[in-house]
Amino acid sequence: MKTKITAFIALFLLSISVTAQIDRSVQPKPAAAPAITLEVPGEFELKNGLKVLVVENHKLPRVSYTLTIDNQPRVEGEIAGVSGILGAMMGNGTTSISKDEFNEEIDFLGARLSFGSSNAYGGSLTKYSERILELMADATINPLFTEEEFQKEKEKAIEGIKSSSKSVSAIASRVGGALSFGKGHPYGEFVTEESLNNITLDNVRAYYQKNFNPNNAYLVVVGDVDFKTVEKQVKKYFKKWEKGLDVTSSVPAPYKNVGQTEINFVDMPNAVQSNIVVTNNVDLKMNHPDYFAAKLANYILGGGGEGYLFLNLREDKAYTYGSYSNIGTDKYGAARFSASAEVRNMVTDSSIVEILKEIDRIKTEPISAEALKNAKAKYVGSFVMALEQPQTIARYALNIKLNDLPKDFYKTYLKKVNAVTVEDIQAAANKYFSSKNARVVVVGKGSEVISNLEKTKFPIKYYDTYANAIEKPVFSKPVPAGVTAQTVLEDYLKAIGGKTAVQNITTLVQEMSASFQGQNMVMTIKQKNPNLFANDVSIVGMGSVFKQAFNGETGYMAQMGNKQPMSEEMVSKMKDKTGLIDELNLLNDSSKKISVSGIEAVDGNDAYVIAIEDSKGETSKNYYDVTTGLKIKSVSTAKTPTGQEVSQESTFGDYKVVDGIKFPHTTSLPMAGQKVELKTTSIKVNSPLTDADFN
Repeated sequence: MKTKITAFIALFLLSISVTAQIDRSVQPKPAAAPAITLEVPGEFELKNGLKVLVVENHKLPRVSYTLTIDNQPRVEGEIAGVSGILGAMMGNGTTSISKDEFNEEIDFLGARLSFGSSNAYGGSLTKYSERILELMADATINPLFTEEEFQKEKEKAIEGIKSSSKSVSAIASRVGGALSFGKGHPYGEFVTEESLNNITLDNVRAYYQKNFNPNNAYLVVVGDVDFKTVEKQVKKYFKKWEKGLDVTSSVPAPYKNVGQTEINFVDMPNAVQSNIVVTNNVDLKMNHPDYFAAKLANYILGGGGEGYLFLNLREDKAYTYGSYSNIGTDKYGAARFSASAEVRNMVTDSSIVEILKEIDRIKTEPISAEALKNAKAKYVGSFVMALEQPQTIARYALNIKLNDLPKDFYKTYLKKVNAVTVEDIQAAANKYFSSKNARVVVVGKGSEVISNLEKTKFPIKYYDTYANAIEKPVFSKPVPAGVTAQTVLEDYLKAIGGKTAVQNITTLVQEMSASFQGQNMVMTIKQKNPNLFANDVSIVGMGSVFKQAFNGETGYMAQMGNKQPMSEEMVSKMKDKTGLIDELNLLNDSSKKISVSGIEAVDGNDAYVIAIEDSKGETSKNYYDVTTGLKIKSVSTAKTPTGQEVSQESTFGDYKVVDGIKFPHTTSLPMAGQKVELKTTSIKVNSPLTDADFN
């Protein structure tokens, strides 16, 4: 024990001695960037032009094969979408193996094999790796193209176009690309239902023959292999892949940036928030001296939660859940800088002003040393962590070839990152981030945002969802004389069966089903006059996951077994209800202010907009079809626990008569970034319910 104590004292005194020799008043100098030693992949090339990179790593008994065909971007024109259909058809069997047999064997081996229009990936345990390579080669050289599979993939692509027709983010991406690069540019071209219908199976075969060949192809092999064996196997299975004709073409130049900042607006009446993208075209290549400064500048502006945009629009203003920026690179000189956010309708104009302000800020104000330090730490940390993966070595080696990088690009990566100065950041921001010549692409609900956008004084140009220039839409039509909120509500009650019939409803039991994130969900709602309510949501295979009940005086909510009483505010709202149909409540509740705010289009149909404000200032809107009188949409605002206002939208359709009264049998609502459609499977009117159903 005495020896241990003596040793401890000696170490303690030594530490004091060492500490005393350090001058804490002098900031230590940063150490030199560590030298990066990257393993050089083995390389060989087949006579047909296929280039192979091999990275040996024997830590795990796994092997992966990545095939990349470095084709120049090309316009597909009247058959836009042909490459997508080709990619979907590749890897579904070969001329000698049926689709089912092909997929069954891959599943049996516990392997993966997938294809795109210019790439493929295969992975398996080492003992099956040769067979997976053989299957990849067979599917590459002898793809199975049948009319049946072609029609199936074509129909799927058309359904994808239709399902995205109301997606604000999908339309923002399509319009933004078309306006920035031009519809005649490979990066601005988009797929339409018409172009898909133009495609024939012969088009797919021709595209394959012209573009899926080994001329500019790279095969990257990573894992538990040895070079000589790989060389022998690849030559065996890929030697019959015939070299195609060399197709020379030039990638067209993108559109020039606009002369002054302008708003490009697309009206989406179903939008519950605005999608904003402030963008300008850039010519930035990975081998350009500005590359590292531009990337670091972008990170400081909007690369994450510490970026200028995020701290302003989310943390300070609470306009959005997040705001970010991105700067692309492209070896053909066609890339974009963009700063984006999805924001509440009422702050769309303010968000644009703030985004442009932050872009101006990084261009005019030198960044802090701390901000630069943090940005460098992010890039250094990501780079060092990536080096732990053997796939990184192969990806870097391929990147050098695909982007014409100097051979020491990654060996000197950290040195170049650490060499960036505050002045370099400001110079890069001024060169690549535009606030004076930017397109501000806004996709949102024109009836709620356009009047404020006009106050920004930026010129506004209007486009449809396919980037065609149009005249300013009519966002709201005048309400005919004699139409009031009361008449619209009464017409609704008349349309669903009559006020008397509705007043005679004493109970409702409704069962609904939906699919969400791959899970089948069932919801049962019970209601009893005047305001008793119970809701039970279950997931098939998991049982009940959410319950809510109100017995007229008190209530609770339970999620995954965690039961909590209803808030006083919620209890007060539940007590205010005086019937099972909302329109009856609105007609009878004098504490709510209701008015007709206009006529707006909802899915192509004109609808009266009834604005509702309760005694606490909370607002909502109901939309009633002008022709049928039926309610087709409702939008309400609520506050999150952090105080941020969020919009909640529901759309209603498929009205069916049950016991003489029409009820909507489909309800669509956004949930976690998706549209969830609840389908009513059963409605029971005036079914016996007891107080026990609401306890």
